[in-house]
Amino acid sequence: MNKKHAEEDHSAKLGRREYEAELRKLQVELCYLQSWVKKTGARIVLVFEGRDAAGKGGLIKALTERVSPRVFRINALPAPSDREKTQLYMQRYIQNFPAAGEIVIFDRSWYNRAGVDYVMGFCTPDQRDRFLEICPLVERWMAESGIILIKTWLEVGMDEQQRRFDARVNDPLRQWKLSPMDLESYSRWYDYSRARDDMLEATDVPHARWNILDSNNKRRARLNGIANILSLIPYEKPKDDKVELPKRSKKHAYDDVIKPAGRTFVPQNW
Repeated sequence: MNKKHAEEDHSAKLGRREYEAELRKLQVELCYLQSWVKKTGARIVLVFEGRDAAGKGGLIKALTERVSPRVFRINALPAPSDREKTQLYMQRYIQNFPAAGEIVIFDRSWYNRAGVDYVMGFCTPDQRDRFLEICPLVERWMAESGIILIKTWLEVGMDEQQRRFDARVNDPLRQWKLSPMDLESYSRWYDYSRARDDMLEATDVPHARWNILDSNNKRRARLNGIANILSLIPYEKPKDDKVELPKRSKKHAYDDVIKPAGRTFVPQNW
């Protein structure tokens, strides 16, 4: 890192032009990663956790908007059904793990057990403690099975979280992001802080480290988060030949313009 970047105020806003230029570079690398995953049959799991309004959704959108949803699959599981509640806790997550050539993104994950489930009383303290005991063993099994697991915790401060909640309350385009559960969790800041620290203490292990991402500045968090993920995967730039479009055959030439009679066309208001 050069002196200019070392002395930069990382809480300051990042201009849109600079942000978009840097994001495009990273998204090109994500396309290279995608080619490598498909070619090698790699299996990757990306876990994103953090408080409400920490910026998980924005980071995941930046990560996936230029790649194939057939390779980068997003999982944001709803609350468990009555049937799922009778299964092994990890069962509904494991069934969504990647096959060869896939990257699975968990927008919240099995770590709900250590966070919202525990804080909101959806599981007992004993169930939470048992999860924290077993989780590193499951993640060791994932690693030994050849899955690359990258866990990112987005850390947002109290004041910034409140600012983002206020923005959601006052913006009709964002109000859908608010749920009764979000509002209840907002009031339990310190309970979530304790739960977070217990989780990190138990599950930040050598074979499945937590990557703590400062997310108080959304643009910087997206760039730093994507760059960190790329740095942790041993992908290579593809050496494919340049793609060239084939010539269109004139054989069986046909007037293929849609005839207006009897067809409904979308009005061109713009």
